[in-house]
Amino acid sequence: MTVSEQTWSAAQLGEELGERATLVQFSSAFCAPCRATRRVLDEVAAMVPGVSHVEIDAEARLDLVRDVGVLKTPTVLVLDARGREVRRASGQPRKADVIAALGEAV
Repeated sequence: MTVSEQTWSAAQLGEELGERATLVQFSSAFCAPCRATRRVLDEVAAMVPGVSHVEIDAEARLDLVRDVGVLKTPTVLVLDARGREVRRASGQPRKADVIAALGEAV
C-alpha cells in the first residue's frame, strides 16, 4: 500500500466521510475481484465503528480516476476522519491488511 497527499471531501466521493475512517473502492462492472473486495470492505466497515465504505464506479467517474491516478480496479483508498488519504492499494485486499491499514487512519 502506498500513501498520497490527497485529501478527499464528501462532495468528491458523493457520500459522507466515515466518522473515524472511510474505505474508498474504485470498481468496474465486469471486475470479479471488485465484487470480492466489496464484500471484504463491507465486512470491515460493519466490524469497526465509525468506518464507512464508499464504492466509486471507475467507468462513470473517469475524470476522478485520472485526477487521482487510479490505474486499475479494484483500487482501495483508506482515508482518515478528515479525508486525508493514508493508504492506497490495487488488487483484491485481504481483510487483515485492510484492518491493519485502518489502524493508521483511526
